[in-house]
Amino acid sequence: MNFAQTGIFALGDASHLFLEFSKRAGVSDRSLVGTAASFHEPRTTVGGMNLVVGFRPEIWRGVAPQDAPDDARGFDEAIVGPDGFTMPATQADVWLWMAAASYDIVWDQGRNVIEELKPIATLARQSSGWAYKHSRDLTGFEDGTENPSLMEAPGVAIVPDGRAGAGASILLFQKWRHEESWLGLSDAQQEQAMGRTKRDSIEFTGPRAVTDSHVARAKDVVDGVELDIFRRNVPYGDVVDYGTVFVGFSRQQSRLQRMLERMAGVEDGIRDALTRFTTPLTGAYYVIPSITALAGFAAKTD
Repeated sequence: MNFAQTGIFALGDASHLFLEFSKRAGVSDRSLVGTAASFHEPRTTVGGMNLVVGFRPEIWRGVAPQDAPDDARGFDEAIVGPDGFTMPATQADVWLWMAAASYDIVWDQGRNVIEELKPIATLARQSSGWAYKHSRDLTGFEDGTENPSLMEAPGVAIVPDGRAGAGASILLFQKWRHEESWLGLSDAQQEQAMGRTKRDSIEFTGPRAVTDSHVARAKDVVDGVELDIFRRNVPYGDVVDYGTVFVGFSRQQSRLQRMLERMAGVEDGIRDALTRFTTPLTGAYYVIPSITALAGFAAKTD
């Protein structure tokens, strides 16, 4: 049995650091994977940190084909809606997510990781995240209200036993900037765009439900059945430049891809209303290998 990386489900941390790296020319994929697989969180009972490691799908498949989910592929082409709305492709090679109770812990570990990877990879992007009013994002709404429970989440996020890549997950990682125009809307207008109430997060039904709301568009529906994903989004930024880091895990990449296409209006020309007040800045997919698969590469660099 292959076990998933536990940090995927480790809720409650207030401080987050996301690092994306691009491999240097001449470095083998196996060296890159081996070095990143050797990182681990501090082994302490207090002040500890959760760490999740992922790789460009093509890199992981090249070194561990038996442990790669069938439909995983890089975010190598932008998603463009019929009105020109674009979700950019900014795929990198390695992704690391560090989460802890305080930012000094992830800052120290982040600096160590950057230094250790410097000979073989360059830092492409970094994003810092933090908790806002427990579980709200910077729109003021509850985030992740449709998440499965922690009992159900592994069945949604992790490739099951008997499938290629068992124990792995596929991550969609995006950074969305929030526009000031959102703050000019009344609560009622914001609720209409979101598709649920702001105070208690009740989804609109009947005549109040609209087809372009975020709730209606940000999902994958196949034959009338909604296929869930597991979200671990966090806010980022300061009081001027801010937004949401989207961190979505799924056992199937198709669920994530169809969600994005529905938001952009690719499917039927109906664009997610929330995208008129937010701007996607990045977009990448990563395979999050099982702990078992990662252990086979740890400290085995070329």
